[in-house]
Amino acid sequence: MPNRGVGLIGDIGATNARFALVQPDGTSTVARVYALADHASLADAIAAYLVEESPRLRPHQAVLAVASPVTGDEVTLINHPWTFSVEAIRRQFGLNRLRVVNDFVAHAASIPHLRGADRLQVGGDEPASNAPIGIIGPGSGLGIGALVFSANMPVTIASEGGHVTMAPATARESAILDVMRKRYDHVSAERLLSGPGLVNLYNTCCELVNEPAASYTAEQITSPFIWKEDPLTREATTIFCAMLGTVAGNLALTHGARGGIYIAGGIVPRMPSFFAQSEFRSRFEAKGRLRSYLAAIPTYLVLRPLPGLLGAAVLLNENS
Repeated sequence: MPNRGVGLIGDIGATNARFALVQPDGTSTVARVYALADHASLADAIAAYLVEESPRLRPHQAVLAVASPVTGDEVTLINHPWTFSVEAIRRQFGLNRLRVVNDFVAHAASIPHLRGADRLQVGGDEPASNAPIGIIGPGSGLGIGALVFSANMPVTIASEGGHVTMAPATARESAILDVMRKRYDHVSAERLLSGPGLVNLYNTCCELVNEPAASYTAEQITSPFIWKEDPLTREATTIFCAMLGTVAGNLALTHGARGGIYIAGGIVPRMPSFFAQSEFRSRFEAKGRLRSYLAAIPTYLVLRPLPGLLGAAVLLNENS
């Protein structure tokens, strides 16, 4: 018989940690969000959550999705200094089972459970049945994952694809990357397609025209109100969407993702209309002789809040 006790799920990025409890009937509590900067460690954040959410009730199992490769017992976040031992966390909180996965493994696991209002299709045809699916999400970093099917059952694939080398597709992008290469020994996709990447893009656009750069956040750079005051923020956002199309198209070709490519993360869902009308889709398809192959692949913008927690709950159920 499956063990249906209370479970803890978490989605830990580079900026925030999100936690919820999954009840024996499968329902989840409303998520609580904690800034990583407010806590010394992952264990401290979990302890704070459990005190606030359920002082007397303790979960017996957990799935934690983290913005990091998970290759052994010790895990270090890529864009934050937290390091932890999986076994130490399990023992500290008295868990019978603890599964720690890359955050985009959880995002990939959520895809079969998205419903109509949870996503917006941006181009392409119907997805091919049981074909591989890719997911990419710019946020504090750039997450990439995939989902394949074995005997009609979904299987998640972990990836660090956000750290592939970024390639230019236009002369303007080549100029941007030339500047970026003077600052970084490796200009990955994440250096441009993330919150910090948007700031890099904007600052570089300013540098190329000898304009002073304002101290904007990524959210400000994607704001139509700021666009009116500083057109270079709109240019940075436009280039961001186009470059995301290039990387998403690469992901589709790499996995043969005829089941679709999903775009998640904290940036693009804030601007669905602009994104849908951007160069993303044309750049996604711009792969020469493979254009018709990519033209048929649907791309979807994930609109559901906190899909990583949904996927963690799916993985928790697999553990039960």
